[in-house]
Amino acid sequence: MTRRAALFTIAVFLITAAAIWFLLRPRVAPVATAPMLQLTAVDFAKLPGWKTGNATAALSAFRLSCGALAKKPASAPMGGAAYAGTVGDWVDACNELSSAKNPRAFFEANFKPFAIAQSGNAEGLFTGYYEPELHASATRHDGYQTPVYGLPSDLVSVDLGKFREALKAEQISGRLEGNRLVPFATREDIDKHGLVSAPVLFYANDPIAVFFLHIQGSGRVVFDDGHKARAAYAGKNGRPYTAIGRTLIARGALTKENVSMPTIRNWLKAHPDQAAAVMRSNQSYTFFALQPDAGQNASGSQGVPLTAAASLAVDNRIHPLGVPLFLVTTLPGKPEGQVFQQLLIAQDTGGAIRGTVRGDVYWGTGARAEFLAGAMKSKGRFYVLLPNKVAASLGSGKDFAVRAP
Repeated sequence: MTRRAALFTIAVFLITAAAIWFLLRPRVAPVATAPMLQLTAVDFAKLPGWKTGNATAALSAFRLSCGALAKKPASAPMGGAAYAGTVGDWVDACNELSSAKNPRAFFEANFKPFAIAQSGNAEGLFTGYYEPELHASATRHDGYQTPVYGLPSDLVSVDLGKFREALKAEQISGRLEGNRLVPFATREDIDKHGLVSAPVLFYANDPIAVFFLHIQGSGRVVFDDGHKARAAYAGKNGRPYTAIGRTLIARGALTKENVSMPTIRNWLKAHPDQAAAVMRSNQSYTFFALQPDAGQNASGSQGVPLTAAASLAVDNRIHPLGVPLFLVTTLPGKPEGQVFQQLLIAQDTGGAIRGTVRGDVYWGTGARAEFLAGAMKSKGRFYVLLPNKVAASLGSGKDFAVRAP
C-alpha cells in the first residue's frame, strides 16, 4: 500500500469513526425554559379607567367567592401558580365586606394591584361566553330529536393533582375496562350510538343549539309544556377539545378574520349536510344535571352563581378561583373598539381557556350576551388584586414558573 493510500485509509477510518460517534453519542436533553408568570406591583392610579369604573358588581361577585373560601381550611393553598397565598391570607379582606359601603374604596383599602405578564408579554386574548336558552321536551317526538345526557354511570374522573403536584388542576376522564382506565366514547360515538349508561334529561329541537350548550357548559331550558329548568354542567367525556372554528378554517369555509360564534352558527345552519361532521371534529362531550330554574345565573367552577360582566373564566392552573382581576380590553360592536375596563372575579374555568394572560368574560343571558360572547375576541391585559398581607410578601413583584399553556 502506498503512503498516499495509507493516509486515505486512515482518513476514511477517522471520518467514519467520527460519524459513528456523532450518531451514537449520549443525548443530553435541552433544558426547557418554563414560562414565567411575572407580577409587578403598581398603584391603583396606574390602572386605566379604575377611577371611573364601576366595581359594584365585582364586589357582589367577590362576596360570593368569599362564601366559597369560608368553607375551606385556612391553611389550604389558594391554588394556581401559588402567588395568592393561602385561604387564611384572604380572611381579613373577606371580613371587611360586612362594612363595605363604597366598592372602589373597599378594594383600595384591602388590596394591592399587580400587573400580570408571561415571560415579558403582558398582552393576551380575551373572549366571552353566555348562558344559551334551549327549547326541549321530556319525550322524543316531532322536532325534538336531539338528546341531552346526564352523567354516565360508568364515567370515571381522576384528579391528577392528587397523584403528582406538577399535575395540579389537571383531570382525565374515562371508563373502567377490567382494572384499566380506558378512553370514554367520543362525540361521534355518542351521536351515532347513544349512551345506555347515561340518562336522557330531555330532547332538544336544535342539534346546533345543543352543541353550543356543550361549549358554554350550562343553559336555560324551556319545555314544550311551559315549565323551565336549567341544564347545569356535570362532567365531560375527557376527550380533547377542538374549536370547530379551526375545522372550518382548515376546510376553507371561514377565515381567521371572520371566524366567530355567529359566523360558525350561520355556516352550520346553511350546510346541514356537513354540520354533523364538523361538530364531531370536536371529540369533547359535555354531560349535564337538570336543576330548577331559580332565576339566578349559572354556577361556575368555584360553585357560586356567576355575575354578568363581573365573573371571569381563567386558567386555574395559574390563577386561583376567587381572585379579583382588573381587565383592560375592548368590546365588539359599535362604537368600534369600545373600551372595556372592568374589575372581574375569577370564578370559572374552561377547556379552551389556557394561558397566563387569557380570560373568558361571562355575559349572562339574552341577545346582547349572546352577541358579546360570540363576537368578542379582543387583545388586552389584566392586573390581579391581592390582599395586603399577600402583597407585602411579594414586595415590588415576583416571578413564578408556570406550566406551559
